[in-house]
Amino acid sequence: MRKEHTLSIIKPDAVSKNIIGAIINRFEISGLVVVSVQMLQLTWKQASEFYYVHRNKFFFNDLIQFMTSGLIFIQILEGDCAIQRNREIIGATNPSDALSGTIRADYGENYTRNAIHGSDSKSSAQFEISYFFDK
Repeated sequence: MRKEHTLSIIKPDAVSKNIIGAIINRFEISGLVVVSVQMLQLTWKQASEFYYVHRNKFFFNDLIQFMTSGLIFIQILEGDCAIQRNREIIGATNPSDALSGTIRADYGENYTRNAIHGSDSKSSAQFEISYFFDK
């Protein structure tokens, strides 16, 4: 096993439903450790920079509008194979495709309002962590 870090963002829909603790609990019981957190409301500029990889996709403006609509809870998770484990816990991007018992299946509404963001690779985890957290 290899210990690594990944980024997780509890999105505005889940924050407004007051399920931050329930989501964190899923990571903790799965062996991931929360090592740093912050809560903030993204500006349009911050959200656009963070999600720049999606800038040419049809859903980009809706995603940015949603991600700036309320508070988000950002966390760094640590553990063995944290990136892969995080992705297993959160489930497929579209909640209707997510496996039963995953965060997105249980709390997500649609492709954008899917409760949570998680880094999908080592390079994206490094970029995303450095975007929100100082070393």
